[in-house]
Amino acid sequence: MRDLPTHEPPTHGLPAHGLPAHGLPAHDLPTYEDVLAAAERIAPHAHRTPVLRSRLIDEQTGARVLFKCENFQRAGAFKFRGACNALARLSPAQRRAGVVAYSSGNHAQAVALAAGLLGVPATIVMPHDAPAVKRAATEAYGGRIVAYDRDTEDREEIGRALAAERGLTLIPPYDHADVIAGQGTAAKELFEEAGELDALFVPLGGGGLLSGTALSAAALSPGCRLYGVEPEAGDDARQSLREGRIVRIGTPRTIADGARTRHLGALTFAILRSAAPEVLTVTDAGLVEAMAALAGVMKIVAEPTGCLGFAALRRTAGSLRGQRVGVIVSGGNVDLGRFATLLGS
Repeated sequence: MRDLPTHEPPTHGLPAHGLPAHGLPAHDLPTYEDVLAAAERIAPHAHRTPVLRSRLIDEQTGARVLFKCENFQRAGAFKFRGACNALARLSPAQRRAGVVAYSSGNHAQAVALAAGLLGVPATIVMPHDAPAVKRAATEAYGGRIVAYDRDTEDREEIGRALAAERGLTLIPPYDHADVIAGQGTAAKELFEEAGELDALFVPLGGGGLLSGTALSAAALSPGCRLYGVEPEAGDDARQSLREGRIVRIGTPRTIADGARTRHLGALTFAILRSAAPEVLTVTDAGLVEAMAALAGVMKIVAEPTGCLGFAALRRTAGSLRGQRVGVIVSGGNVDLGRFATLLGS
């Protein structure tokens, strides 16, 4: 990975009260006002996760690094924020009928937990090879799992078919205005606690977390440079933003199972195209190194996907020296046996 550019801070191209739609009706896109509403809506249920620092990591990076630790969120990841917000907005009839979601794990757990808290039946479409810890948690929260093969079947088609057949409301993992607004509350909390930042590193799969973060950054820290970080094997977002269209790829082969997405959504693409974050990639080896560093230095257990942002920061070679830098650790749902194997490899 090359050093990060030292260009002037962007303004994201995002007005606080709306976004250019890039082909979508403006009213379809969430705004920071939606993030504020989501924060109030989920407050009775979601944790306000800690912002942690490490003197050693500051010395190693040359920056003042602030970690927003969503691995301590309910269901173990930021995904609970968006799922809770979306389900809380359902009508009484929709709540009675239930919801369906598709996910490799974190959105699955989040929807199942939020559904249980709000009294909503939940059906979850999960791949056969989903991490065992995530599947077990989804079932423990009350989700009914429908399994599929991620290499030969289309989870979105399965989800839409189940919604149509059973009268369920589909809650996708990232391409949903209420989900995006809910995810934006993580960065909102970070900026409220830490103040304005020079840069913020955010894991990037389908773009829900980065899109919500962009909304909060535009309102609370407009000079902050945003970096979305994908696994090297799945850089569909980087390709999409370069080409000005949604690029679809095959299922990425990476240990970052939460970022094995094949494309951005219409909403997330529109928001990210306006926000213009720099998109970086990291290798699986870099993710393992980041996991080990967080565990060894900060005593934090984070899953590979949750370490995307930190892995990119570790590779900046002092480009952010002296700056205030945020990192969102997006989740901690990793099987402990798998965790030990990866760190011991």
